[in-house]
Amino acid sequence: MVWIIELLILFLLFTLMVVPAVLKNPISMIHDYPKDIYIKAQELGLVKDSQNRSSKKFLIKRIVAIALLGIVFGLVVYYFNGADSFIKGALFTYLLWAAANWYDCIVIDWIWFCHSKRVVIPGTEGMKGYKDYKFHAIGSLKGMLLGIPTALVAGIFVAILSLK
Repeated sequence: MVWIIELLILFLLFTLMVVPAVLKNPISMIHDYPKDIYIKAQELGLVKDSQNRSSKKFLIKRIVAIALLGIVFGLVVYYFNGADSFIKGALFTYLLWAAANWYDCIVIDWIWFCHSKRVVIPGTEGMKGYKDYKFHAIGSLKGMLLGIPTALVAGIFVAILSLK
């Protein structure tokens, strides 16, 4: 039952983090848009340097986010799932990560993004990327890889908490 509650909360938080931001300003999440749309938005001068996928600033933000998420997940799995070792902390975290990752792909990307006119950036209307299911599936596979360092950080954090 704890897992179901955690997943529902995680899905809700993820949705609240992504959907309102995209609805308010689709450019705020341009780094997660398909490549053709991203390139067109760059050509239109809509992409800031901090949103550039290859910028140092963007990479640093990702690294910091992975570390912070690892700590948060570590706390959650330690206190709510009873993780008491590095392996359990990392494994429990990775399972939660994987579920949220595929929720993102299936619900947020395939069902919402690929069918909503509200995500369209002016000047990119009608581009193929808006219906690119493969892009989102590949993104989720990459997301599975990003879950590994997050799970490792969580595992280390759980191991430290378990030393008492």
